[in-house]
Amino acid sequence: MLKPNGLLIDMRPAAKHRRVGLGRGKRWQQVGVMREKFDDDIASDRAVRQVLREGLFHRETRVEVNIDRVMDSLQDFRVWLDDFSTDKLPSHDWLYERVERALAKEAAGARIAVRGPLKIALLKKID
Repeated sequence: MLKPNGLLIDMRPAAKHRRVGLGRGKRWQQVGVMREKFDDDIASDRAVRQVLREGLFHRETRVEVNIDRVMDSLQDFRVWLDDFSTDKLPSHDWLYERVERALAKEAAGARIAVRGPLKIALLKKID
């Protein structure tokens, strides 16, 4: 429950496919793009639009920023990728194999980075 004039922070990944690449320092090269399904994200966006339309909340601000999830090893990437394994998401074994092949060609020290946008909105509850 939010009290009148209370603030709600809506912070979640944007409904855009994450990009996976390899790099070292500021150098980064894309290896592949994930194939996520965005059903829950679309439903969440619809719910936010509904409460704004109904006048229950007012959007104070909204921003979208790109963030990187950096991993030191192929094993770290596998663990991270397995967290996405659900019946709602197709297998990404193909992406793991592509990263594995690309990493084998890289010099020591290359790291795996998953890039994706995070959206943040500040909503204010209206009396």
